Amino acid sequence: MTQLATILSRGAFGVEAPQVHVEVHISRGMPGLSIVGMPETAVKESKDRVRAAIMNSGFEFPQHRITINLSPADVPKQGGRYDLPIALGILAASGQVKTEKISAVEFVGELALGGGLRAISGILPVVNATAAQHRALVMPHDNGNEAALVSDCECFTANNLLQVCAWLDGVDELAVAKQTTKAQNTDALDLADVKGQEQAKRALIIAAAGGHNLLFFGPPGTGKTMLASRLPGILPLLNQQQALETAQVASISAQGFDPNTWGVPPFRNPHHTASAVALVGGGSNPLPGEISLAQNGVLFLDELAEFSRHVLEVLREPLESGKIIISRAARSAEFPARFQLITSLNPCPCGYLGDDSRTCQCSIGQIQQYRNKISGPLLDRIDLQVEVPRIPHKQLRQASCDNKSSTQIRQHVIDSRKRQFKRNGGKTNAQLSTKELEHAVCLSEPQLDFLEQVIDQLKLSARAYHRIIKVSRTIADLEKSEKVKQAHLIEAISYRSFDRH
Repeated sequence: MTQLATILSRGAFGVEAPQVHVEVHISRGMPGLSIVGMPETAVKESKDRVRAAIMNSGFEFPQHRITINLSPADVPKQGGRYDLPIALGILAASGQVKTEKISAVEFVGELALGGGLRAISGILPVVNATAAQHRALVMPHDNGNEAALVSDCECFTANNLLQVCAWLDGVDELAVAKQTTKAQNTDALDLADVKGQEQAKRALIIAAAGGHNLLFFGPPGTGKTMLASRLPGILPLLNQQQALETAQVASISAQGFDPNTWGVPPFRNPHHTASAVALVGGGSNPLPGEISLAQNGVLFLDELAEFSRHVLEVLREPLESGKIIISRAARSAEFPARFQLITSLNPCPCGYLGDDSRTCQCSIGQIQQYRNKISGPLLDRIDLQVEVPRIPHKQLRQASCDNKSSTQIRQHVIDSRKRQFKRNGGKTNAQLSTKELEHAVCLSEPQLDFLEQVIDQLKLSARAYHRIIKVSRTIADLEKSEKVKQAHLIEAISYRSFDRH
């Protein structure tokens, strides 16, 4: 007796889902089951889960020599996602299920001992990769809601091994994955709750409209964190492609993806004790870090100077390239990391430098050491640097009903982005390269002379020069102006407050 069956499945490495062929060979010899092809511990243990699931589903487990090869051998295999294809391979090779449908379908899923199917992590990259090959996909029922977010893949769901076998035999039909979620942002905080701080609010709106990085600095308790936490409420919902990119990263992360957040820009707020690996990702089997989980959304670093300088420096490259590559001895994993950086900072260690309400107790050396934690190249990559001063107590007693709500402001942001996308070919102003910026913004000679004088006076870098122009272009877009005017340039320069300090 010699029987061979091949089942198609998908592995996991970063946001990729490489093709894995589960080859099952049954031959005469001492009964036993061996798995080859670089399986890790959870995959090796699948032999016991598969044996119990097959027997408890009413099938016969072959009392022969069974060899299972997970090909290609150089792709690491982790988790229980191969349980279902291994079980189907054994049943197909032993002639207990029909094989007509198998070649056009891929299978993933972890088996319970009783034959039930349990959800796996990272289903979205699997669905995307399967759709690219124009195949159908069979998966656990609990993965169906998430998988249905990819509209161009035929996804079937099952509760147990028996249902999958009945479908292969043509006895019964499998349920089709259906999407039950809708893009929403009802939990976002309202900017109307913030009293005063009109300049900071204006800077937040400009940052949202153009996708610019933003730094708030000022004494404790002036509303820096309160302002930053309200940015998601004025950001537009993600389009289909952006939502899928963001969901894929969340899907392979430790906490998984919540389908109820589909289309909502992510807001990540790591603590200042976070390590560099937590921020950019890593591990023997690389997992995404905070910058990738903030893909197409916001990364908020509160108390910026409390982060380790080494941790902050790892942000420099992703801020420019929009991606992070994590290299390991065997292979490299690339994660997307196009995020909007929002930070807050006290002016000194005690926080009260320049505050009229309290006297600063820090020495010049302490202040210098505190600010040196943030390098010049990192500050260069922050487009807007805005001081958030303490507001009079009387202003706190005033009603906030006259303030514009986040819903109203979001519409202005959406209108501004539409103008940017039409002119910039689908890019925000912050994403423009130097060459694209020259096409998008045509400054007059007097404006260029003025800007050059300011750059020389403030001793700003070439990167800061271009970022001022990008911000001025966003201000013009918010005001529905085709050209960047002198007033727009002056306002953009006013948002380099930390450079002046």
